Amino acid sequence: MVSGWTKHGDGRTLAPGEVVRPDERLSWPRMVGFGAQHVVAMFGATFVFPLVMGLDPNVAIMFSGVGTIMFLLIVKGKVPSYLGTSASFVGGVMTIRGLVGGDTPAADAIVTGAILVAGLVLALVGVAVHFLGVQVINRVFPPVITGAVVMLIGFGLAYVVADIYWPQDQWMALITMTVTFVLIVLFKGFIGRIAILLGLIIGFVLSWAADRIFGNITVSNAGAGAIDTHPRVSFDAVAAADWIGLPNMHFPDFKFSAVLLVLPAVIALVAENVGHVKAVGEMTQTDVDPYMGRAIIADGAATVVASTFGGSPTTTYAENIGVMAATRVYSTAAYYIAAVIAILFGLCPKFGALVAATPGGVLGGITVILYGMIGLLGAKIWIENRVDFADPVNLVPIGAGIILAIGPVTHMISSEFKLEGIAFGTIVVVVGYHLLRAISGRGGAGPAEVSELRREATG
Repeated sequence: MVSGWTKHGDGRTLAPGEVVRPDERLSWPRMVGFGAQHVVAMFGATFVFPLVMGLDPNVAIMFSGVGTIMFLLIVKGKVPSYLGTSASFVGGVMTIRGLVGGDTPAADAIVTGAILVAGLVLALVGVAVHFLGVQVINRVFPPVITGAVVMLIGFGLAYVVADIYWPQDQWMALITMTVTFVLIVLFKGFIGRIAILLGLIIGFVLSWAADRIFGNITVSNAGAGAIDTHPRVSFDAVAAADWIGLPNMHFPDFKFSAVLLVLPAVIALVAENVGHVKAVGEMTQTDVDPYMGRAIIADGAATVVASTFGGSPTTTYAENIGVMAATRVYSTAAYYIAAVIAILFGLCPKFGALVAATPGGVLGGITVILYGMIGLLGAKIWIENRVDFADPVNLVPIGAGIILAIGPVTHMISSEFKLEGIAFGTIVVVVGYHLLRAISGRGGAGPAEVSELRREATG
């Protein structure tokens, strides 16, 4: 044993299809290569989503590394996974910023305070799962609900594209979207996996070229009657940033109404973690259900630590699970290496300034794809679990909740507090579904969750 891993294939060629288990490793130079690949796989979404939420991408990158190390330690190395920035909080965060003053330090603190509390709630859910068993999740959040929440989180962000990013440079947004379409469809291997990142880079370069060829862009806001002329890309902040230093961290502030707006994301995070852990178990041919609670606890704890210092919420990443599926290298050593590389990136302020210089139009072209993909993942959950929408108990609250989120519809509770968009939609979905089941005399688990419980009972 070396540093907790068994040497496997050290000094020889890895045979095609040969599996490297979580507790094994190849030679360190090869493991560095696999670790770097995991960094690339998580990188696009991990720095795009902080940008969308108005948080420092350098802090997010650094604490994705810290969170991944925490995760691996808490699950005792049994569930190889990378923790990157979660997209589930974007809608709630954008709503909070609209309520408390937009992109200001005070708003940043309230945003991260709300995320921190959500992380605590997620960790407590993990504790419950650890002691009560994974079946508790299936009873409270059956597939019809988890699919709906994932869908409304994605589609509920449509207004961010329409009102914030796309208008900043509509032609560059359209070009970036189209280029990313082509990359995703034409390239099925490694290039396809990082198509979002490549699309963003290409859009960035094209924006810079457009500045040189056509000059500044003029954007009009018809509603406000204002006209703004500015460069598409500015590198002033990049030139002023240091090569080495701590990222721009801050401490959280807490506001009850802001916390309520991000709590629906916890449902999506639970669903993500359960699905990802089960996927890892199937790939590695091991029973990881006993570590399900630990995985959720670890994700919640990592979110708490990250948000304490101004970072973004975390979640297990399907992109990295995809890398494992493609390479059949499940070694946790690769994830430790990826985490260290991410921490080093976070300690380069110049890199963070470069990321923050991403043009709004480019983000519009990228986010329209990301949000749509998130929404359709909800439909995938329904399809895989054969949710019956001929049943009004499923159809009525789910349909209503999604429309409330997409609106986004605002419901005033008092003069100072309102429910809006994703938060409002999630409450209607969860409460409405269980209320209608009780009224119709169908208490307990529904058909889909009964099926899941039987599968777990029979192994």
